[in-house]
Amino acid sequence: MLAIHEISVLTERMFKHLRKWFVTRFFGRSRRRARLVSKDGRCNIEFGNVEAQSRLIFFVDIWTTVLDLKWRYKMTIFITAFLGSWFFFGLLWYVVAYIHKDLPEFHPPANHTPCVEHINGLTSAFLFSLETQVTIGYGFRCVTEQCGTAIFLLIFQSILGVIINSFMCGAILAKISRPKKRAKTITFSKNAVISKRGGKLCLLIRVANLRKSLLIGSHIYGKLLRTTITPEGETIILDQININFVVDAGNENLFFISPLTIYHVIDHTSPFFHMAAETLPQQDFELVVFLDGTVEATSATCQVRTSYVPEEVLWGYRFAPIVSKTKEGKYRVDFHNFSKTVEVETPHCAMCLYNEKDARAKVKRGYDNPNFVLSEVNETDDTKM
Repeated sequence: MLAIHEISVLTERMFKHLRKWFVTRFFGRSRRRARLVSKDGRCNIEFGNVEAQSRLIFFVDIWTTVLDLKWRYKMTIFITAFLGSWFFFGLLWYVVAYIHKDLPEFHPPANHTPCVEHINGLTSAFLFSLETQVTIGYGFRCVTEQCGTAIFLLIFQSILGVIINSFMCGAILAKISRPKKRAKTITFSKNAVISKRGGKLCLLIRVANLRKSLLIGSHIYGKLLRTTITPEGETIILDQININFVVDAGNENLFFISPLTIYHVIDHTSPFFHMAAETLPQQDFELVVFLDGTVEATSATCQVRTSYVPEEVLWGYRFAPIVSKTKEGKYRVDFHNFSKTVEVETPHCAMCLYNEKDARAKVKRGYDNPNFVLSEVNETDDTKM
């Protein structure tokens, strides 16, 4: 009987797990809230009805436009720029040979000196253009002093080839060395937690630097995005409210060598003050957290950002310990516990915590009653000996 009971319990747990997975897999996506900033920092925004004149501004700042392109488009432009210039100047070299009657179909005499030696057709003209622009001279095809047009074209292609090489190679190098890639090695915890810290109710987030090189002058701050309605009846979507985050050592010039736990104190000025554990999942907001800093290796500034929606804010939890010290005296960071949380006793709202503190303070204080008068009573001894 005991074995049958255990099998039924295991079967019930298995079906419960499968049912939960099925609901999350097929119906969970429809309930996901729209994000302005994804967990990896990408902005989910679309610009519509942009005028054609405004689009031309992107070509004025062509350098930034090329840097912002995705790698597949950048490599397409890179290959097209070189192949296009080689083929274009190949056509020009073919035209020069055609005008000067250097091609074999014109049957030039034996004492004829061509503008370019050994150009016999469009293919050889393309090869000479390639050799000229990338400075790979094979010693077989060369420009003679016979015509000034060929000399001018050689100089023009050499100068233009240097410009194309500088621009495209510089764009590739700048794309690789952008501080945006450095931001990939800064990670935030999957969830934010709300619990007591130092006797105050705080919203806590953990952030870690996966490299040993530091971010110099790091600064942490946040923005709470939500839809608000003004007293005039205007609806403001993505209204931004400043959220101040601090660490125990201050929020400026962080010593960011190990994971830090940043926290926001939920006081009377905080937008989280009127929220409670029961009402938090029904709220409609997005908390965007920013970390600005300077890369130590390149001195370039970078920004790391992530966001949290109400379902990712856990009320009544704190983060598990992550830093320990080994017997050899080294400090060890266990990233297995980076986003792990532990449930702790926490007031279910900020107002409850402060009301409890006020009640305790009133118990400790005494109150004077001005209507109370102490009357002295003379004691008499009625017993006579």
